[in-house]
Amino acid sequence: NVFYFVAGHDIVFVNFYADWCRFSQILAPIFEEASNKIRLEVPEGGRVAFGKVDCDREVNIGTQYRINKYPTLKLFRNGQVVKKEFRGQRSVDSIANFIRDQLKENVVEHNNIDDLDELDTKKRHVIGYFENKNSDNYKTFSKTASVLRDDCLFHAAIGTVSANERSGGDNIVFRPPNTRRQDVHYQGSLTNLETVKEWTRENCVPLVREITFENAEELTEEGIPFLILFHKLDDADIVRKYNTEVVRHLSHEKNNINFLTADGAKFTHPLHHLGKSVNDLPVLAIDSFRHMYVFPGNVAEDMGKPGVLKAFIDDLHSGKLHREFHHGPDATPPPQPHLPPTSPPESAFRKLGPSRNRYTILRDEL
Repeated sequence: NVFYFVAGHDIVFVNFYADWCRFSQILAPIFEEASNKIRLEVPEGGRVAFGKVDCDREVNIGTQYRINKYPTLKLFRNGQVVKKEFRGQRSVDSIANFIRDQLKENVVEHNNIDDLDELDTKKRHVIGYFENKNSDNYKTFSKTASVLRDDCLFHAAIGTVSANERSGGDNIVFRPPNTRRQDVHYQGSLTNLETVKEWTRENCVPLVREITFENAEELTEEGIPFLILFHKLDDADIVRKYNTEVVRHLSHEKNNINFLTADGAKFTHPLHHLGKSVNDLPVLAIDSFRHMYVFPGNVAEDMGKPGVLKAFIDDLHSGKLHREFHHGPDATPPPQPHLPPTSPPESAFRKLGPSRNRYTILRDEL
């Protein structure tokens, strides 16, 4: 049973493969050798395990974990799958080093409370104040830090050094970027792992993310359309306005669309696809992974109008964007059959998806 297997170890690294896939065949002996190396280094039971799933035989498991290419290497921490896949070099040393890094404690312990005022303000931080490191409260915090280590930096002050911060008992706070002691306090049970993880995830994973060439493949693999703001690098006002509108009015859409910003000077190719250039920034567009649709209004002036962004997204979900691109506004009759058909620009970001030189792609949605 996969659930009991992954739940029984701190770290589980799984190779989802198919016997007929050439890339799976190449990886198989490398993966096994890396597994043997780590097993010798970390013999304690329950700490780390390697596993493999033949997705042709275990179709339901492959579907459950959204496997759309072979081989896919997924990491599980404390029983939970990590969204970010392993994309490092496919060598024994690279895989072994990746697992060694995952086994390192990622909660930074501070012996001087003033050190917490010197944290990098560009990052997201979660800080725990505890009386005892062996307590159930700290164990919950440590497990949460392990699961969400890619999304936040975690810190702890333990014992007398944190006494002034524990007047009401152990507690956890979130320190947002660009703030100083403007902390958000966790109000729930410190021993309820699921509640602590959910609160931490909501704070650590921003609703609006920046897309770069480094994370484009990862974002594309999430498989949901992009609402993406292309902007000038120094235009902080339009980015702030976009963030505000998304948080206020579109947070309920977070499972249906990815809200992204992009440096328009770097992502000139998708702009060109839309018939735009850096001189037209800011530009707002939807990439459905089939086609791209440009926001019809003036971004700076119209984005803040009530319901405008929501209507743009609703028109994607309903098919209206695609229909109106072909036939004009719904209120007008469609073009005559003898007129040549038109099509919106093809998706630019699907081309930043998984490389066919490393994977066998199962479906072409991305």
